[in-house]
Amino acid sequence: MRTRFWAGLVLFGLTLVALVPAARADEGPALEYRLGPGDGVKISVFQNPDLGLETRVSDTGAISYPLVGSVQIGGLTVAAAERAIADGLKKGGFVLQPQVTLVIQQVRGAQVAVLGQVARPGRYPLESTAMKVTDVLALAGGTAPQGADRVILTGVRNGRRVRAEIDVADLFVAWTPEKDVAVMAGDTLYVHRAPQFYVYGEVQRAGAYRVERQMTVLQALALGGGLSPRGTERGIRIHRRGEDGAVRVTNPQLNDPVQPDDVIVVREALF
Repeated sequence: MRTRFWAGLVLFGLTLVALVPAARADEGPALEYRLGPGDGVKISVFQNPDLGLETRVSDTGAISYPLVGSVQIGGLTVAAAERAIADGLKKGGFVLQPQVTLVIQQVRGAQVAVLGQVARPGRYPLESTAMKVTDVLALAGGTAPQGADRVILTGVRNGRRVRAEIDVADLFVAWTPEKDVAVMAGDTLYVHRAPQFYVYGEVQRAGAYRVERQMTVLQALALGGGLSPRGTERGIRIHRRGEDGAVRVTNPQLNDPVQPDDVIVVREALF
């Protein structure tokens, strides 16, 4: 079964902004992992325990296998690598009908880049073929305090570039682990700075603060230490930029929601 990623639609909790066809991460040979330099593999041959081997793929993509010698498996899928080893055993007359099993123990040839507001930005190896977005974030030390809850994933699926946004906090708060999608070699995870609002005027601590989920004007003022002795609730104004770029000034209620980039101004009481 195939599926499509459509702009403006939500699929498995991912907000996709590109119109690109793609196979699901758990479907289709197009997305099957290919062995690369540094990958750790374990090889066994049915009823031939002496031919068992644990090794790593060399920088040239080859392994040294008993009796057969050098076998090029870099760039091959697991199934193709098993066939290459089996062909070597059969052609050499060592095993008539070899049944070879190859298991990836550690992935080193595949890497994912983690950028933005994380504790340790950088490139990290995929330690297994089943690593998810949260696994890679954990390798990078997690999201920094100023980082947003959403992670932007970019990569290639079925030969086409895709972009998705994953709400990491929602994975655990609403317990939706199925939205924790698998990552692939070459993917990039980017954590943007968390949205902020600004408060100034007659408050105790003017400044910029993180917009929390479902935050109200009253909660925003509390982060600013509340009103100063000269401030008044009747003097609260919000300067908010609209989609057209124009800034509009409103008189909010204390329970109104705060939006990113809002500027909350508290004016001085007239008497």
